Amino acid sequence: MTALRRILVTGGPGSGKTSLIKALAAAGHATSPEAGRAIIRRQQAIDGQALPWRDRALFAELMLDRELETHARSEDADGPVFFDRGVPDVVGYLTLCGLPVPAHVERAAREIRYDRQVFIAPVWPEIFGQDAERKQDLDEARRTFDVMAEVYPRLGYDLVELPKAPVAERLAFVLETIRAA
Repeated sequence: MTALRRILVTGGPGSGKTSLIKALAAAGHATSPEAGRAIIRRQQAIDGQALPWRDRALFAELMLDRELETHARSEDADGPVFFDRGVPDVVGYLTLCGLPVPAHVERAAREIRYDRQVFIAPVWPEIFGQDAERKQDLDEARRTFDVMAEVYPRLGYDLVELPKAPVAERLAFVLETIRAA
């Protein structure tokens, strides 16, 4: 029996991660959406405090809880599961914000594991855009990429940079790369 594959896609905002995850889902693969966007939508709906522009530490705690939940739910998957970000992204987010990384967050990032090979989407100015949930600018997208490129290897992951290519080509690249692993 082969081990369950939990395949992460990370990178800065607006770099095409979510489009890739949607293409993987459309191709019949199990996926897990980004926690941050769902939290922002829910918190905006109730005028809550756990928004990145109100309380970054609280936002990070909710992201961690959501990532732990989706990781645990993936246990029941019949095949690989593709994640739009994961627990290590919470470490990266706190680092990006200049906030301390609490011991429980660091412990979760070290103990809750995904496939060693992680796909990272490079900053891609031509497709970058802001919206009601993504308020970061291109400079913050670059800094996010840089932080994730530091955090993941420190936590024992190998990064594979996604090509700046149409979604169908990215999809083929990911599937071929995991087949070869």
